[in-house]
Formats: sequence, structure tokens, C-alpha cells
Amino acid sequence: MAGNIIELHTEVPAELEANVFGQFDTYIKKIERTFHVTLISRDGATKIVGDTIAAQKAQRVLTQLVELAKRGNTITEQNVDYTLSLTFEEKEGQMAEMDRDFICHTINGRPIKPKTLGQKSYVDEIRKKMIVFGVGPAGTGKTYLAIAMAVTAFKNDEVGKIILTRPAIEAGEKLGFLPGDLQSKIDPYLRPLYDALYQIMGPESFDKKYGKRSD
Repeated sequence: MAGNIIELHTEVPAELEANVFGQFDTYIKKIERTFHVTLISRDGATKIVGDTIAAQKAQRVLTQLVELAKRGNTITEQNVDYTLSLTFEEKEGQMAEMDRDFICHTINGRPIKPKTLGQKSYVDEIRKKMIVFGVGPAGTGKTYLAIAMAVTAFKNDEVGKIILTRPAIEAGEKLGFLPGDLQSKIDPYLRPLYDALYQIMGPESFDKKYGKRSD
């Protein structure tokens, strides 16, 4: 049985609407489809109409996106999807906590922060423990965040050097025969680490510490 239909209001500053709503209101439409509610924006306020529980959840998602936008973030579809998933678990409030967990900037000025609760936990463990094993699918940020934390520790004089190491044997990758000395054979396996260092440290610092980068 459907609950009572209610109307809620959330303030969305006019200068943030394009960021929070997405191109062609893509993000707003996703929230509407997810919770079966209607969102109407007018005069800096967004009206949410729907079932009581659904409308309240939609309001919480919208509030989190507004807070992220106020902190200077460009809202992405990943932000919207993850906030939606956290709302179903009653954990959407942790979005702001993750956003405050700044690690460092890339050479282009982009802030590096954990984007999921798993990444936040991973970064916290690196801060607390001497050795941390990161296990998970490719593309989940294990290497990139580890490099960001290593560079930050190095710049803060918490460590004297950064050591990159990989087994000199294939671990699932198939690169075929690799000519050259041992360093030349290992370099392809270390490329993701080199790429992350290059993005965070910049070409001059990278080349000074690790030698000229070959593309």
C-alpha cells in the first residue's frame, strides 16, 4: 500500500543548479526514476513530491549533491549513483566525510580524494599501518591511491624514499618476450605506478628522481 504523498523543499542556489542537476537535468531525472518522485525547480528551491519515504530519500540525495557542489566539486554521474546507493543503506551522510579526506593534488591541480567507502577505509589503513595489502578488481584505485599516499608522505618528510617493486614474473599479464636488461623487462609491469607518479609529481620531479619517462 502506497504511503501518503508529501511535498518537500530543498534549497539549490541558482549558481549550483547546472552542476547539481546535470546536463539536460540528467541527474534530477535519475533521482526521479529511482524513487518514483517528481522534482520541480523554481526560484532557487526544488520541490520534491512523492511518497513520504521516497521523497525523504530523494531530498537526502539532493542535499548531499548540493553540499558536494558547494565544496567546489564538479558533480559526476558516479557521484549521483554512489549517493543513491548509500541512501538505500542510510549512509549518504558519509559522502561529505569522504570529500573532506583530501590526500594531495595532481600536477594539474586536481584534488585526489577517496570516492567510495572502500577507498576511504583503504586510505585510513595506509595512514595507520606500516604494511597494507589492497585486494580488489582492476580499476578500483588501489595503485593510484597508494601512490598518492606515498608521494604525500615523501613530501611531508615522513619517509626518505619511495620504492616501487613488482615480481619479475608474469602475474596474469601476457606481455610476451621482452628484450633488454632486467629493468627493461620489469618496466612494463611498473607502468601504472610510473603513470600515477607522473600525474602527481609532474614531469620535472619525476624525471629527476626516476629518470626520463619513455612513452
